[in-house]
Amino acid sequence: MTADVTRAVRTYLDHLSVERGLADNTLTSYRRDLKRYLDFLATQQVDDLGSVTEQVVTAFLSYLRDGDADHPPLGASSAARTVVAVRGFHKFALRDGLTTTDPAAAVRPPSQTKRLPKALPLSDVEAILEAAGAPGTVLALRDRALLEVLYGTGARISEAVGLDVDDLDLIDRTVLLRGKGSKERLVPVGSYACEAVEVYLTRGRPELVSQGKGTPALFLNARGGRLSRQSAWSVLVKAADRAGVSQDVSPHTLRHSFATHLLDGGADVRVVQELLGHASVTTTQVYTLVTVDSLREVFATAHPRARG
Repeated sequence: MTADVTRAVRTYLDHLSVERGLADNTLTSYRRDLKRYLDFLATQQVDDLGSVTEQVVTAFLSYLRDGDADHPPLGASSAARTVVAVRGFHKFALRDGLTTTDPAAAVRPPSQTKRLPKALPLSDVEAILEAAGAPGTVLALRDRALLEVLYGTGARISEAVGLDVDDLDLIDRTVLLRGKGSKERLVPVGSYACEAVEVYLTRGRPELVSQGKGTPALFLNARGGRLSRQSAWSVLVKAADRAGVSQDVSPHTLRHSFATHLLDGGADVRVVQELLGHASVTTTQVYTLVTVDSLREVFATAHPRARG
């Protein structure tokens, strides 16, 4: 592999970092994916950008899916991510005049199997919420309030830990959430979440604030600083374990459950779209597939002529 191609990749990564402002974790992924691409080009004895053809890029995709002695086969989502990095690199190289063609333009990432979000039954959600606040400590008050807000608003975990005290209006029962791309949305908050937050603000947060230098953050860690996403995730997992919930839970579990339970209760999909902060209703409609499966199961077991 010539220094020119390696230098082009380095220039592209600098562009992503400086001009696009991508996060460090995303840059690390791009760097890893493009290094693998450069290694592949070297094995194909392709030593300049002008020699890269659509067939070469397609062969790289096949190589990702097949794997080799040093790399296991990649699934559709991982291979797609890598191809996106390669497509972005070649598009950048053409735009910046580093080459005269874009061999990756027609290469499409592999289609991914649509995974339905996993929603918890209401009884499991309630058990988790109860388990979070069971010890009755200052941190338990925080944990109960955090999980009530997550389930009561459908907030992403990053949105919840990013909340400041002033973002929550307990009188009007609304919360200001800041989603992807710094887009803001005002979401109603249920009485259970408001009550849990009020108890936390009165009996829990003041003690946590005294441990630190003072911060506007709503949810605080034991040192008085803003609670991290990782710690919030741990709160959910530990509460689920104490509640005896066998299904795996993740930061999005309560968000999935929020959406599914709303649709099961008759909410319009576009209302749920607004509550979740989805840019497109298509993203929200995946939850309707969950409720259709639920309806189908009830129908199959309850209707006298559903089987046979």
